[in-house]
Amino acid sequence: MTSSIAQSIVQIDGSFCEGGGQLLRNAVALSALLSKPISIFNVRQNRRPPGLRRQHEAGINLAASICSADTKGVEVDSTMIDFRPGPIQLPKTLSADPGTAGSTTLLLQIAFPCLLFSPSAHQAESESQEAPYHFGISPTLTVHRRGYYPKGGGSVLCTVPAIPGPLFPVVLTERGEVNCDPGECPPQRMVSDAHRTLVASGIPARKISITAVRERDQDVVGAGGGILLWAETDKGCLIAGSAVSIKEKKPKRVGEEAAKELVRNLSHGGCVDEYLQDQMIIFLALAQGTSIVKTGPLTDHTRTAIHIAQRMTGARFHLDENGPDSTTITCEGIGFTPSSR
Repeated sequence: MTSSIAQSIVQIDGSFCEGGGQLLRNAVALSALLSKPISIFNVRQNRRPPGLRRQHEAGINLAASICSADTKGVEVDSTMIDFRPGPIQLPKTLSADPGTAGSTTLLLQIAFPCLLFSPSAHQAESESQEAPYHFGISPTLTVHRRGYYPKGGGSVLCTVPAIPGPLFPVVLTERGEVNCDPGECPPQRMVSDAHRTLVASGIPARKISITAVRERDQDVVGAGGGILLWAETDKGCLIAGSAVSIKEKKPKRVGEEAAKELVRNLSHGGCVDEYLQDQMIIFLALAQGTSIVKTGPLTDHTRTAIHIAQRMTGARFHLDENGPDSTTITCEGIGFTPSSR
C-alpha cells in the first residue's frame, strides 16, 4: 500500500458516543457509496460483549457485495475492520442471512443507502418525483415470513427504485394535529392495555383505533408477538411506538410499553420520533440543498450519525437545542449523485 493511499483512508473510532452497531453501519454504507476506504477500531466498544456479532458481519458482507469491496477483520468478535470499496454495480438481486434472530431492518440500514445509487440506475430516466417529505424515494418492503426470537428465520424483500438525480431536501418544522392513532398487534390483552395507557395520557378515545392481527402458522417461524402504534398528523408526520413480546414479559406490559413510547414521542412536539431521528441523518447529508427537521431531545444515536456523516461526506450540520425537549437539525447536503463518486 502506497503512502498516498494510506493517507486517504478514513480512520474512525468505533467507541465514539453511542459506540455501537449504528456507527459501524453508517460508516460502511457511506464508505461504499462514496468510494472512501475506512478503518474502524474499537468496534462496538460500548457494548457487552464488544466487537462484531453475526448480524454486523452479515451486514458488512452485504455492503461489500454491493460495491465489490476488499475487507479485513469482518468476523465475529473482531474489534477492528478495514473496508476498501470498489465500484457499485447495480441493478442486481442481493441477499443476506445472519443465521440468528437478528433484525432484518438493521441489515437494510447498511444496504439501503448503497442501493439507491449506481451508474446504471442513475442513467435510467424516470418520471419527475415530487415527494419532498420522503426525499423523493419510493421503495417497497414485503414481509414474506416473520421469524420470532430465538429461532429467527424471517424473510423480507426490499425493492429499491432508480432515482434520476440527487435526493430532495426535507423541511419538517410543523407537526400539526394528530388525526388518529392506529396500530396493529395481537393478542387482545395488548390491545386493551395499550388503549388504556393512551387514554390515560390524554389522547381522546375517539382518536384511537387498534387492530389485532394474527399471522397464519405457515407465515411464521417460532412463536411470538408484538405491537406497533403510530400517530398520523394533518401535516403528514408519523410518530410511532412499539414493543416486542418475549416469554418473560406479560402481554399487559407489552401494550403499556408501546403506548408509553408513543406518548413520550408525542410529548415533545417534534415531527419525527426518536428512531427516525437518527435514521434520516445519512439522507439529509446526501440530499441537495438545505434540510430542516424539528425533533425531540437529541439521542446519542443521532449525535453519532451526524459525526459520521460529517466525517464521510463533508455535509454541514447545525443543531439548535431549544431546551431539553426540543431540537432543530439543519443540514446543508452535498447533492450526491453517482457521478460525484
